[in-house]
Amino acid sequence: MFTPELVVVFQVAMSATLLSGLATALWLWRQTDLRPLAGFVAMMGLWCLGHLLSPYSPGLALPLLLANPFMPNTFLHFALGYLTTHPARKRRLLRLSYGTSAFIFLCSLFGGASISPWPPFSGFIHLHPLGWLNLGWTVFLGICAHGVLLKAWGEQKSTVRRSILAIFMVGGWGLLLASSFVFPSLGINYFPYAMLALPSYVLLLVFAVMRYRMLEVNQWASRILIGLGLALLVGVASVLAASLGFTRSWLVLWTYSLVILAASAVLYPVLSRWVRQLIYPGARLDEQLLARWRSRLRQASDWPTLMQDAEQLLQQDLNLAITVSQIGSDEGPHLCCYSHGQLWQVNVTGGEELLPAQRLQIEIFASLLASACDNLERTLELAEEEKRRLDQQHLVELGALSAAMAHELRNPLNIIAMACARTEDNTRSYIQEQLRRADRLIQDLLTYGGNPQIEKQAVAVEALVKSLPQSQGVELAIEAGLQLNVDPHRLSQVLVNLLENAKAFANSRILVEASGRVVRVHNDGPAIAEELTERLFRPFVTKRPGGSGLGLAIVERIMQAHGGAVRLRTDLGWPITFELEFPL
Repeated sequence: MFTPELVVVFQVAMSATLLSGLATALWLWRQTDLRPLAGFVAMMGLWCLGHLLSPYSPGLALPLLLANPFMPNTFLHFALGYLTTHPARKRRLLRLSYGTSAFIFLCSLFGGASISPWPPFSGFIHLHPLGWLNLGWTVFLGICAHGVLLKAWGEQKSTVRRSILAIFMVGGWGLLLASSFVFPSLGINYFPYAMLALPSYVLLLVFAVMRYRMLEVNQWASRILIGLGLALLVGVASVLAASLGFTRSWLVLWTYSLVILAASAVLYPVLSRWVRQLIYPGARLDEQLLARWRSRLRQASDWPTLMQDAEQLLQQDLNLAITVSQIGSDEGPHLCCYSHGQLWQVNVTGGEELLPAQRLQIEIFASLLASACDNLERTLELAEEEKRRLDQQHLVELGALSAAMAHELRNPLNIIAMACARTEDNTRSYIQEQLRRADRLIQDLLTYGGNPQIEKQAVAVEALVKSLPQSQGVELAIEAGLQLNVDPHRLSQVLVNLLENAKAFANSRILVEASGRVVRVHNDGPAIAEELTERLFRPFVTKRPGGSGLGLAIVERIMQAHGGAVRLRTDLGWPITFELEFPL
């Protein structure tokens, strides 16, 4: 005998399927390639709504129930996404199937089914001839969709094949559950118990589709299984306690509750490990392994070493050949590290072929790698800050030393200059030349060792360049009316140093070019040796006869004081180009 309580259970099952179907559809709709699947679970939810409304509003329930051809149609749409068939052929097939489904749906609205009592239900769907046509087309579309899955199974790679197989099996489960709604139409007086399990179909279908795509789905499945296991424990214990009369007093009831809590605390770790092995078969994650990863990643002293260590750990411990870098890749599994605000993130891309266990391991490894990136960035920032502090301290000390040396050296140099006044002309000329050289060296030391004070003003670049004695014989290509907000005295120092260097090495041509915020000094001299370019702007590095080795270092100091930069360029059609870039 069917009891009214079964009707309540049926309505609860339909309501659960409706709510889970609509919620899942909203969640899946965010991913473009899963929108057909979102349509499928939404249609299933609306189909269950039709069963809920049957006893109360037959006029609204019938269209919802007779719209069932659109369920397998959307599922077919989703299944076609796994095929490598030409898109135009897929579109033609979908237009035909959707059009036919709409036509059969409209036809079946005119006498295709009715709502009438079927104990214990006060209203349940009964199919008529057009309704059987509707159901036949629905079954045919379902068979076609599963046929497409089988064809796609033969075309796709390993992980996608496993997902397709899971979808195929879940589809068979759904067909078995939903088919009992035709019992009244066939005269079978048997309660549709199978439909009570329809909520599981939505969850299993999403799990089958997303298991290999999103780690969160597997995490939710783990939580659900653990919750069901603990609920089963409580249920069995409750039945046993009730049968033994353990709930007749408050003291016994409290004792029973404490026993249940203790049993749950003991069984939870065991159940958790069992569920992990079920959801993530083959996953190896223990404290020793995580500690090893954490220690090895934190030992890296620079970015290339960190990326190389990460790749080696993945290969050694997980046997996975995965590229790790700060730049994404379109080929193969890849861990891409990037800074997001103040935090580092590591994304897994190209891992469609990874098993859930492997993806879980990589996601956990990625979280440790992100922490190591954050730690390395802070370490490098501290090291850079310490280097700047030491450099600044060094410059202060050098400035003080330079000032002291300038004072001590200029007195004897002045005495030498006065003493040579009565010497022969050739000797006097030679001594005076060396004195000027010594004076320039002292002045360069004072400039480099001091802290350049910048007083900016609008400066006409062309007029400034032409005013320099070193500009004679130099070609100019300066934007008409170009002005820069700079310190004119300091810019003159920069250009004098660059032009003197250029004249020392140029074969025949020197060009000063300026436009926007950029000034370039080109010359056609021999290219600078590669081993010299790395330390070109360091002090006392020179190949110019009579040079102090401080010219380019001073140029860099002055440009940094302006907030700009100087760099060597060899890609502009000249052997040597020094480029000055000023701030906005």
